[in-house]
Amino acid sequence: MKKYFDAKYKELPIGGLIEEAGNAEKYVTGTWGTFKPVFNAEICIQCFFCWVYCPDSSILVKDGKVVDIDYVHCKGCAICSTECPTKPEKAIVMVKK
Repeated sequence: MKKYFDAKYKELPIGGLIEEAGNAEKYVTGTWGTFKPVFNAEICIQCFFCWVYCPDSSILVKDGKVVDIDYVHCKGCAICSTECPTKPEKAIVMVKK
């Protein structure tokens, strides 16, 4: 396991800087978090707050509707769930991985 981490850190840019725009897709960060968002389409009102506020562009939209979460890049920050206005139950809830 140690060899894996030793090799992987070398792939990161110096200082953690992203030197070229639009390359976030190259970095798989979905394993970082302890929690993950779970999307419930039946409750969703399609307000797109989750999509607007997601810092990782992990809210998947198809044909003008939120359809799922990109778990490969989602870090589990919970902003999508926090911003979701549906009540009493949220359309996106955080669960432990």
